[in-house]
Amino acid sequence: QVQLVESGGGLVQAGDSLRLSCAASGRIFSSVAMGWFRQAPGKEREFVGGINWSGTRTQYADSVKGRFTISRDNAKNTVYLQMNSLKPEDTAVYFCATAKYRYGTMESDDYNYWGQGTQVTVSS
Repeated sequence: QVQLVESGGGLVQAGDSLRLSCAASGRIFSSVAMGWFRQAPGKEREFVGGINWSGTRTQYADSVKGRFTISRDNAKNTVYLQMNSLKPEDTAVYFCATAKYRYGTMESDDYNYWGQGTQVTVSS
């Protein structure tokens, strides 16, 4: 069983930065890809970005490319999402998730454990 706990969300202004953290329990963390997703009110959950098991490959949704950066520290069982140049449309609950494989995808069905989420609100 894997437990994920996100932190770092909050209320910021447009143009500000935030760094989200996701701490994982369980020994499988360092052997699987990790992903960040978000869900805004009234919208479906969407992929934000992912990182492979070793941290050498990342992928991002077009909407955040160039502004968000994912990294991981396997020694600390933690994955991060650095969010810069935040926009009001980035407002959502952000979730981290463990992938079923070493290399993740953009599909939520390929992720099997999820955190409870952390709220990010960006005011204009």
